[in-house]
Amino acid sequence: MELDAIAEPELERIAKLGGADLVVGVLYPQRAEETNGTGNAVLPMIREALAELPKVARTVVVCNNGAVPITTDDESLPVVSCSFAPPGPTESPQQRVFSAYRTVLKTGGQIGARGCAFIVSPSQSATHHWISRLLQPVLELGFDLVAPRYTRHKMEGLLNRSILAPLHRALYGQQLHNPMGPDFGLSGKLAQRVLVQAPRSNPLASMASAAASGAFQICETHLGARIQESTDWTNLSSLLAEVLGPVFLEIEKQASLWQSLRGSRPLPAFGSSGPLSEDGQTVDTRPMIESFHLGAQNLSDVWGLFLPPTTLLELRKLSRLPADQFRMPDELWVRIVYDFALGHRLRTVNRDHLLRSITPLYLGWIASYALEMAAAGPLEVESGLERLSRAYETNKAYLVSRWRWPDRFNP
Repeated sequence: MELDAIAEPELERIAKLGGADLVVGVLYPQRAEETNGTGNAVLPMIREALAELPKVARTVVVCNNGAVPITTDDESLPVVSCSFAPPGPTESPQQRVFSAYRTVLKTGGQIGARGCAFIVSPSQSATHHWISRLLQPVLELGFDLVAPRYTRHKMEGLLNRSILAPLHRALYGQQLHNPMGPDFGLSGKLAQRVLVQAPRSNPLASMASAAASGAFQICETHLGARIQESTDWTNLSSLLAEVLGPVFLEIEKQASLWQSLRGSRPLPAFGSSGPLSEDGQTVDTRPMIESFHLGAQNLSDVWGLFLPPTTLLELRKLSRLPADQFRMPDELWVRIVYDFALGHRLRTVNRDHLLRSITPLYLGWIASYALEMAAAGPLEVESGLERLSRAYETNKAYLVSRWRWPDRFNP
């Protein structure tokens, strides 16, 4: 589904307008009721965003993930549209998004764009402000990566909160709240670096680490609430494998960098978090704990191939706790994540099998977190997540030691 080149008529229009400043990838599928069959639902958002970006004087190329191209007869709106082909029959939603990122990056490189923006969150969340807030720091302040900060309820974004963000913080020393976005602003320079570093892999897993590994300026911007679809618990194993696999590959690729880094620092942030509506979400932890128990019974032999005996012992103790007392200590969870990253590197177990086998452990962490935070307010939630992030940093020496001398533990 990738576009190797912009179509000839579109290239001619870009040339007539003197090149292109920006590429904006609108990567969420538009709904039929939004498009009216024209694809023009995106245009008002682009127009309003451009009004807030006075330094954009040339064409904006919009890579549109809708079913039909964006069309406009308004020459005062310098938009050229590229639409993506329909997904392949075996392509998952995650794979489709990863391919779309590469298409936007390639398009930006082809036209020499100064910046790229990715709008992946559904249209119920994203507004024109999101585009301008992701691009203003790039165009006006010289930042290379603008990562989002979302306003979230305590049970939202848990894969990011439990693994992705604290792992990036510990490894790369940057307190980036959403290292895998998915909404981003990039400079043209960083976009080219990502393409060079990850020509075939998932660019979403490479953006933050590529920026951290070079002399790139990174900041965050507050975007507000992000509406997400409810978690499909039946396909959780597939999601974990598709997300964590590229992350673990990136960790292996950047090992010489992160092993020498210590501590972390906050990043510049623009804007402020908006108010949250009442959080009426309740979570039934019983099925999660049952999944953890089943995993402890059926996957112990698999886990034993890469988890140390002390960790397996702690998991057995955890499986004997009453449901209302079920708590997974931060240090235990952190060491599990680190050992899965190491096991992925060593290929002790088939990589896909290994990644899927983390599912009951992840559900166990969610159950523990949900029980602990059941009556917690926003400040208590943030305090608990900060404690988890510090545990990742504190236990980084454990990962470095095992990474350098994996033979010291032989199951």
